[in-house]
Amino acid sequence: MASFYDEVEIEDFEFDEDEGRYTYPCPCGDKFEIYLDDLRDGDDVARCPSCSLIIRVVYDPDDFADEEDEETTFEINQAILV
Repeated sequence: MASFYDEVEIEDFEFDEDEGRYTYPCPCGDKFEIYLDDLRDGDDVARCPSCSLIIRVVYDPDDFADEEDEETTFEINQAILV
């Protein structure tokens, strides 16, 4: 089991749309980072690229469901109803 430096709400992160990445300040002066795709895959660990610290990202996975997954679920549900 990993030892987390802290647990941080996703709302406290900054989002860079160009990179598809969330960042949060690290005590070492760099920034913890986690990518949107990681969140969609259920990963909740943000890492600092400059030191060994990691933090747990607190978020609702449903908020990051991939649109393709939502469309597939809708199509399956529609097929069941027919």
